[in-house]
Amino acid sequence: MSSKYQTSIGSFTRKSTFFWASVGATVGLANLWQFPYLASVHGGGLFVLAYLVCLLAVTLPLMVTEAVIGRHSRHGMVLAMDGLVKNAGGSPVWRLAGPLSILASFLVLSFTAVFGGIVVAYIFFGATDSFGGGNAAEATEILADLVSSSGRYREFMGWHAFFLLLVLWVSARGVVSGVERSLRMIVPGGLVLMLGLFGVAATHGQLSSGVDSILVMRPKEFGLESVQAAFFHAFFTLGLGVGVWAIFGAYSTSHTRLKRSLLAVVLMDTLIAIVVGVMMFSVASGSGSLDGQHGFGLLFVSLPVTLAPAPFSQVVIAAVFLAVMLVVWATSIALLESVVAWFREWTGAPRTWTVIIVGAAVWLVGLASLFSFNIWSEYSLGGATTYRWIELIAGGVLIPTVAILVATFAGWGLTKRYSAGMLGVVPALFRKVWLWSMRLVLPLVVAWIGVQYTAVSLANLCENGNAAVWCSTNQGPVAEEPVEPELESDSESQDEVGEDSGVTTSTKASTSEDVNREQAAPGEEDILYHSV
Repeated sequence: MSSKYQTSIGSFTRKSTFFWASVGATVGLANLWQFPYLASVHGGGLFVLAYLVCLLAVTLPLMVTEAVIGRHSRHGMVLAMDGLVKNAGGSPVWRLAGPLSILASFLVLSFTAVFGGIVVAYIFFGATDSFGGGNAAEATEILADLVSSSGRYREFMGWHAFFLLLVLWVSARGVVSGVERSLRMIVPGGLVLMLGLFGVAATHGQLSSGVDSILVMRPKEFGLESVQAAFFHAFFTLGLGVGVWAIFGAYSTSHTRLKRSLLAVVLMDTLIAIVVGVMMFSVASGSGSLDGQHGFGLLFVSLPVTLAPAPFSQVVIAAVFLAVMLVVWATSIALLESVVAWFREWTGAPRTWTVIIVGAAVWLVGLASLFSFNIWSEYSLGGATTYRWIELIAGGVLIPTVAILVATFAGWGLTKRYSAGMLGVVPALFRKVWLWSMRLVLPLVVAWIGVQYTAVSLANLCENGNAAVWCSTNQGPVAEEPVEPELESDSESQDEVGEDSGVTTSTKASTSEDVNREQAAPGEEDILYHSV
């Protein structure tokens, strides 16, 4: 067996593959269920501009850093950081960025596959006209029956396993025949489908309403909370801290213009988010179905209800969730590749066996999240289910920690000559922005994001009557969050929408008279903010 420093991890064969793979890794659920809401309530075009500034000035430098680390070493994050730290004579603490990024990628993939299973099921539900009634209570009942019903969790497991098998099938075929070829089809195919849906929205909806919600600048709605939201979304939407950029950088061809490609990826990610937001609010014009909605409730309740009255709604809803499935599929392939490459470098195992072993582990951990919504919903630790601890550890601890370690080491641990060699030929302004972003801006901003994310998540647990030590003090909420409609499937239930001036939603559903108590379908406070 080759030593772990000599293991070959493969390479893309076309320089444009890096761009398509990177777009697939960045365009995730957050573009679909978070960005439209944030833009609509935080000043429209002003939020879009603030978000773009945060991307270019703060998170793009870290994105470039992770990618050039992989490109320079031709290894995944673990061996790349190991080699860099040894060459620089730095503390072994910096090496933690490698294994922590793999753990973060693994955990995020475990529950991303659960969401992917729901999306695949919704393609079927849309094609069979399950949302024909166009009623919010009925749509919530469909979601709760799939996700939260303790009597039907095996059906949920089936959809989850089917989606995960699609991801594993691509990875098992190899870097070129599997990952490269699939992403070159999945990502452009998803974009073409989104453009087609945008055309439908522009034809049958009110495009001006969507433009007003997302692009028109409204200074009265823009403030410090808007800037905070832009920072949060810019950090979590790019797939930072999970080793994806290092492995794609390692796979990139020698003639791939890495930094230029990453800039194009950031602009493409923003453009897609804008198009999706305009499309959603165009089809919702007049109905108000998306007002105040984001997260789980927006994608799986409000959107199907809004589309149900549209002409050929079966085809439209199925096409929408097919586009969403392609988005989640591409993201999952990228997350899996980070873990698979590490395992192969560590053990030298054949790719097929690596994919089987890693896939089985992802499936098992994913079941812990899946069961948290149904048969394990009554079991909690510190007021949180297994899923909520997994997402809190990944989003509040691991990802920010990796980002801080990588940024601080790149800014202070490397000599200027060594970092210049890694970055290659870049404008002097970019080099200065990059250096001070790594040294000062990124560590402080990411630390603040991680603390805020963790504090808000723990505060949300206290709202459920949690008796944990952090709930003993009498303190106000750390961050305000909007409240999603509370929907129940009883015949006497009515939709209640509580408005708060802040940022979260929760959806609750009671779906069966045969079951004493059904856990609600996961709500916004249950969903990782960046959500792949």
